[in-house]
Order: sequence, then C-alpha cells, then structure tokens
Amino acid sequence: MPAIIYIDADACPVKNEVLKVAERHDLVVTFVANGGLRPSRDPMVRNIVVSQGADVADDWIVEHATKNDIVITADIPLAGRCLENGVLVLGPTGKKFDPTNIGMAKAMRELNQHLRETGESKGYNKAFEPADRSRFLSALEEAVRAAKSSVKNSQSKPN
Repeated sequence: MPAIIYIDADACPVKNEVLKVAERHDLVVTFVANGGLRPSRDPMVRNIVVSQGADVADDWIVEHATKNDIVITADIPLAGRCLENGVLVLGPTGKKFDPTNIGMAKAMRELNQHLRETGESKGYNKAFEPADRSRFLSALEEAVRAAKSSVKNSQSKPN
C-alpha cells in the first residue's frame, strides 16, 4: 500500500504545496481538522472533520497514520507521537522531525511556553517566508521518495 500524507490542517500554510507533490507521486492526502475544510472533487484528497476539543485531530492522526506515512504538522507533541509509530514527520517550514531531534524540539517548546507564562516573551511566531515554502517542498519531495522506497523494499522482502 502506498504512503498516505496526513495534514494537521487547522493552520497549515502549505496545503497547496502538499497537493502538488502528492499529485505528482499519485498519493492520497488526508486533511484532518475541527472544521473549515474546503471540499475537493479529487478522489485522492480526503477531508476528515473531527469533533471540537483539544487534541482530537491529533488523536485521529496518531490512530490512522502508520509506518512510512507522512504527517505534516507544526505541533511538536503530535510529531513525537507520530514518530513513535514509525511515521515520517515534517513541519511546514521543511523541518524534519526524527528521533534525534524531537527531544530538543520538545524541550524548546516547554522553555518557550515557560517564558510566555512568566511574561519574558511575547510568544510571537516568526512569519512564514518564501524560503520556508521552498525548504518545505524540498523536504516533502525527499520524504515522499523515502516513504515510497521503504514501502517498495518492504513489499519485495519475503515473509
């Protein structure tokens, strides 16, 4: 079975880029959100609208994404949960999350949260820039090729 791309879609700035890459590779894209998804006539695009609530979309993604699938998210706890299941995870700026860097990403998230809570930081996120989009496209292309190669290798091995 080919890889599926899951998008934590509530605030994802690279939805169109994902669709272009997925179309080129003939992959299914699944948008998961609490609402606000635009319907698509493309049979390779699925929209999953989950109920309102903290982490409901994250829980759905973790439950459905499997080894060699790709998850697009800026949510670091979700990235960590997906990595535990062997899922490839990319941030919308092209950052690849993996077992070697997820611990530091979680620690920085906690530090930044602490700084916001104590008033030492306003918590503004850096603006999404064209260079981020370009990095993302490159990283997604690489992730898709890796996922397809891994699927192909696992299918060619005898049981």
